[in-house]
Amino acid sequence: MASRSDVEHDQSSERQVLARGTSEAVERSEEESGSVLVGDIGGTRARFGIVDSEGRLVEVRILSAADYPTLIDAASDYLAGFEADARPKRGAIAVACPVLGDRVQMTNHPWSFSIGETCHALGLRMLEVVNDFIALALALPVLREEHSRVIKPGERETTAPLALLGPGTGLGVSALIPVAQGWIALPTEGGHRDLAATTEREWQIVERLQRRYGHVSAERVLSGPGLINLYRAICELDGVEPSATEPEGVVARSMTASCVACDEAVAVFSRQLGAVAGDLALTLGARGGVYLGGGVLHGMDSTFDVGLFREGFLDKGRFREYVDSIPVRMVLNPTAALLGAARALEYDFTAGVRATGR
Repeated sequence: MASRSDVEHDQSSERQVLARGTSEAVERSEEESGSVLVGDIGGTRARFGIVDSEGRLVEVRILSAADYPTLIDAASDYLAGFEADARPKRGAIAVACPVLGDRVQMTNHPWSFSIGETCHALGLRMLEVVNDFIALALALPVLREEHSRVIKPGERETTAPLALLGPGTGLGVSALIPVAQGWIALPTEGGHRDLAATTEREWQIVERLQRRYGHVSAERVLSGPGLINLYRAICELDGVEPSATEPEGVVARSMTASCVACDEAVAVFSRQLGAVAGDLALTLGARGGVYLGGGVLHGMDSTFDVGLFREGFLDKGRFREYVDSIPVRMVLNPTAALLGAARALEYDFTAGVRATGR
């Protein structure tokens, strides 16, 4: 929900990233240890950057996805700022949709592309494409403490799975499972699980959404468009004519306490996100911690009700004590998925699709 800006780059994050300290890294060829084009493509913005040979993230630019007809056009515009001999030969791009083969269709954006054709068009010798929450998950182990903040304290178990979810244009869900080689990042479409109401008022809201959409997934509520869905359903229940048309408007009016329906929409959003996060923690046994990402939370700022989030997270009946021990943190670094995309090239088990070119 943030507005367009030239660079949304945290300088202190540049020293994160690619060193894994294994013999595999030592044996890489000169080309493989060179710079990497990285991208993070959502339904609204396309972030690009370069991870250089020393593992630093540099030259970050944020483009409006709506300004370009294709991914190739957006990436080519970014690369136009580099001399031909300075352009990277490897690329890793994170996208907000499933990656099941060479042909990729964005879920909340009209872009559709072939990984192989994109690799060739951008002059790359290798291109890895992964789900954006796979990329963000891969960044979690190298994320500095100051690049996240505590939402709910707890005791992290260092050998247990990590859970990740985040509302943006959609609702992304992933996880990291510890293995001997490091981590396995799980590709999921957990954002499309059924939304469970836990109060009478939530049942009424879900009923209104069912009339409109049929199936009501968590993403129908826990996303930027979902916040508007919540607001409109509440207005309908209360017989009020809705006036906000964008999630930014709902947040702004809630921040000034000038709209009762906006206040309730933000409150339901906060509690439901906690409920879904708690369910995910139980499903995965994520005693290593739960992380929240996605641009919507950054845009909500102080209106995000941490108290209601915790209430929803802990409301698990007999397993309240179990989830109470699990820490929850919010990712603050907006370039984290770019760092994670580059890390995907270091693993053979990221569930991404890799193409080779010239």
